[in-house]
Amino acid sequence: MANGIDPSASMAALFGARVRRLRTAAGLTQAELGALTHVVGTRITQIERASGAKPTLALARALDVALGADELLVELWPYVYREAFPDWSRKFMEYSEGAVAVRQYAAHVVPGLLQTEGYARAVLSLDALLDSEEQLEERVAARMGRQERLRSPDRPELCVILDEAVLRRPVGGHAVMRQQLARLLHAAAERNTTVQVLPFDQGGHEAMGGSLTMLSLPGGSEMAYTEGADYGQLIEEPSNVGRYKVIYDRLRAAALPPLMSIDMIRSAMEGNYRGAYLPSRSERRRLAQEQLQQSGGGRLRGGGRRVSGRRPGA
Repeated sequence: MANGIDPSASMAALFGARVRRLRTAAGLTQAELGALTHVVGTRITQIERASGAKPTLALARALDVALGADELLVELWPYVYREAFPDWSRKFMEYSEGAVAVRQYAAHVVPGLLQTEGYARAVLSLDALLDSEEQLEERVAARMGRQERLRSPDRPELCVILDEAVLRRPVGGHAVMRQQLARLLHAAAERNTTVQVLPFDQGGHEAMGGSLTMLSLPGGSEMAYTEGADYGQLIEEPSNVGRYKVIYDRLRAAALPPLMSIDMIRSAMEGNYRGAYLPSRSERRRLAQEQLQQSGGGRLRGGGRRVSGRRPGA
């Protein structure tokens, strides 16, 4: 153990131990490394001792370059970052990364996996405990980084139910919302993603207080996660998970079907957020056609009517 710090005590301690080892191997003092990364030497001391504020993503990148760490410190940083979250939140994020299916109900904002960068920045900036602009950018980068899994070969099946309020509330302003709703339309056309909208006229339901996420893991186990503005709860007991599965199934049954949901998202964008980023008529037709093909339906005729797959005279 260097300087009495146990690297296994925390991810911050492991990060600090790696920095110290690389710095020593490079023959640099803490003051010299600080000069190379544009921080004071005492900041390097804090990192190596896992004391004080956790390193920022920008500093992790600077340390990685200065020490020739070949992305090691950058790859460790998200785990250090997560330690700032409560245990239940950190555990949920870890489970999410390995889930084969993610089913979400969002009552207030678009789920993080489908947020645009502008929308994510607007949402995260509302946190009353946010310390600085730098911390905000770190959180945005971390959220965008979690979306990378949706572009990987082992991407999970994603089913999202959006409360109508999510479409109507202009988070970040109208331009940001136009981009965000366009992102939802594109997501709805992707093979492994289903987007539905729960309209206001469905009235009250059991998940009104916040968001609900159901995770299916590779081994067949499932868990539920509920979250509000300043709390979260991870549910792993099978009998309790079963209750939340029923709630989610009820929400999905009450929500509009995918094609009608696309229409409502488009209507919200055109009615409330007119301007740039509106898909063209041909783009709308393509999105609807892809959605039909995914659900096994027939092709669309002009005007949006479905054409039966039966042969003439059959």
